[in-house]
Amino acid sequence: MTLQMRAGDIATRVEAILAELAGLEGPLLPILHEVQATFGHIPSEALPMIAEALNISNAEIHGVVTFYHDFRQEPAGRHVLKLCRAEACQSMGSDLTAKRLQALLGTQIGETSPDGAVTIEAVYCLGLCSCAPAALLDGVPLGRLDDEKIIGILEKVRA
Repeated sequence: MTLQMRAGDIATRVEAILAELAGLEGPLLPILHEVQATFGHIPSEALPMIAEALNISNAEIHGVVTFYHDFRQEPAGRHVLKLCRAEACQSMGSDLTAKRLQALLGTQIGETSPDGAVTIEAVYCLGLCSCAPAALLDGVPLGRLDDEKIIGILEKVRA
């Protein structure tokens, strides 16, 4: 797909999202969530369109996108693994879990594995403290992570 076709596709889809959601009260977050659900990230080409529709600056939108950790500016891997890094999980070994996952996937937290299988993200409390160390894989909670569960995660994301 050429860049021009991609930009046209983005424009068409963003215009449809804006037509549906721009009339809401406080529409920026719902619009950004819908754009990310559509594209898997917030394409930079969408920012000026959203800014114009909402009569706000590109800088304001950029500030929101970069402030909230759930918004991505680049596409994620086929799977997203959110690894809890909060105190309860740290006390139960999440540092070691993170090191093992990073080594086995060949990537760092905040990056996508070289094969595009998984993006690892740090989160600070999933509310699964009694099941620490914990993670979310594509929104599904995983608790009491150990070597066996880590291998299971790798098998799932690479399948």
